[in-house]
Amino acid sequence: MWTKALILTATQTLLLGGVMATAEPFETFETAPETRWSYVADTVMGGVSTGNVQFIREGQTTFARLEGTVSTENNGGFIQFRRALPDAADADAQGLRLRVRGNGQTYFVHLRTTGTRLPWQYYQARFETSGEWREIRIPFAAFERSGRLLRKTVRSEALTSVGIVAYGRDHSAQVDVSEIAFY
Repeated sequence: MWTKALILTATQTLLLGGVMATAEPFETFETAPETRWSYVADTVMGGVSTGNVQFIREGQTTFARLEGTVSTENNGGFIQFRRALPDAADADAQGLRLRVRGNGQTYFVHLRTTGTRLPWQYYQARFETSGEWREIRIPFAAFERSGRLLRKTVRSEALTSVGIVAYGRDHSAQVDVSEIAFY
């Protein structure tokens, strides 16, 4: 099972014989992203993590920034921003493609499906960040279920939401996302 996102530049993908994603991003954060995205923290369950999501433009790039302090005190340990998906992915979609940068920390993508009915159910995959923008591809096979009541693997056509999450340990979070697409 994969435990990390596949990080490739366009050149690396072509050198490896891969095919670049042709799907248009379903999110570029350009038009009223605050109407689609919401911020959630562990305070909903008594935790003490703090943070926010901001929508920023730097030159020609528009992005969302999740920033804050994750604390595992009081059984907490997460901050996230998430949105409902506009449409289900095609059944032949292989994963998610994101353009990200951050503060060198590990972050997570959480996916919810028609089968994740309880608030603590999701599929999770990790990714690493650096101070430079880069494209990452996370195959659906890399997502791990949060509990045994869920299907073992994500079905792309059952996806209902996506979240970007700082999770699981005490740390300062700052992660930027400028595009999200299926591939």
